[in-house]
Amino acid sequence: MKVCMVGTGYIGLVSGACFAEIGHEVVCVDNDTQKINMLNKGEIPIFEPGLGEMVKKNVRAGRLSFTTDIRKGIEQSLFIFIAVGTPPKASGEADLSGIEHVATEIGTAMVEYRIIVEKSTVPVLTGRRLRTMIEKSCTRDIEFDVASNPEFLREGAAVNEFLCPDRIVLGVESKKAEQRLLELYKPINAPKIVTDIASAELIKLTSNAFLSTKISFINAVSVLCEKTGADIVKVAEGMGMDKRIGRAFLNAGVGYGGSCFPKDLKAFISMSSELGYDFRLLKEVERINEDQMLRVVKKAEESLQYLRGRTIGILGLAFKPNTDDMRDAPSITVIKALQKAGAVVKAYDPAAIERAKKMMKGIDYCRDLYETADGVDAIILVTEWDEFKQMDLERVRRTMRKPVFIDGRNVFEPKKMKDLGFIYCGIGR
Repeated sequence: MKVCMVGTGYIGLVSGACFAEIGHEVVCVDNDTQKINMLNKGEIPIFEPGLGEMVKKNVRAGRLSFTTDIRKGIEQSLFIFIAVGTPPKASGEADLSGIEHVATEIGTAMVEYRIIVEKSTVPVLTGRRLRTMIEKSCTRDIEFDVASNPEFLREGAAVNEFLCPDRIVLGVESKKAEQRLLELYKPINAPKIVTDIASAELIKLTSNAFLSTKISFINAVSVLCEKTGADIVKVAEGMGMDKRIGRAFLNAGVGYGGSCFPKDLKAFISMSSELGYDFRLLKEVERINEDQMLRVVKKAEESLQYLRGRTIGILGLAFKPNTDDMRDAPSITVIKALQKAGAVVKAYDPAAIERAKKMMKGIDYCRDLYETADGVDAIILVTEWDEFKQMDLERVRRTMRKPVFIDGRNVFEPKKMKDLGFIYCGIGR
């Protein structure tokens, strides 16, 4: 089947490559000429394990191509997936201008039946808006369907999660669209839930809001653990054994970040307000997360008495391991707070340094974790890369000026760290 993926950002590129991998003919479209040129040269603009090899394999097989010509993609494809960005406005509301532009392009270029699929994360009822915009821009009497197929890809494991997902959600407005979309996804063995478009849109938003809530909840409990001497790791383990709760997303730490949770939570709160409901629970989830990022800075300050003139090493810049994504990364909040307090910052990340350099100045970016540790008064571990879990801790302690180690992801055992001579601070331990 022929697929046009409009947008070659994180979701569009992964989805396009994976559709090609399961046998479909895919053209990925983007108005960023530089990005399309990179892809046509075999260069991958994002860091995602397994993606580069998959793209090259399917380009060679003739199933995957890249272009800036959206009209070409619309004319030759039955399915048109919209995977453009929906960044938050100042109010928190999702900016749908990119989707509106694509809808206009689709309406003017369509010459026969098409299925236009929302892949971007959007507010509920966007599907209705999309249909209206396409109808207004289409000068011919052409039948088409709008559908919603939200993504649930975790960066760092996105390729596997597309091919082996927990579920595939299809929001449709006709049996014809349902049958075609089920055929499109037939090669993937996973539960498929078919519903109306509004429900599909809401499934995506509520999933991310609930996961954000689990993270903020366990982070709030970690504060109580620190005040009482309890161990958050054991608390989370005991909670997670309850099948009604589950262990996933109950890891206390610096807080969540990335391109989904912060943005989607703001959009959900804004959307709820527009619909006449004050979602105070989610506002508190957001506040707890912001506070959690600053707690590691406070721990460093308490351990060192003051931060002005101190040198702090940051291990991990990307919002999570196995990606170079810096969007809303907790490291940004942590580093800005340290700099505001007068600290000198050194930093290292296995993949995200080049992206970080474009966003944050005045930082000594290092070649590896040991260079970062050399001469610092404290280390703050922000992102739990495997490389950091396997570090030579004795070597790190010897090179530090003061052995203060703030473990923002509870990677190490407190007793072991203290036995090695560190002044160790975990989260809720």
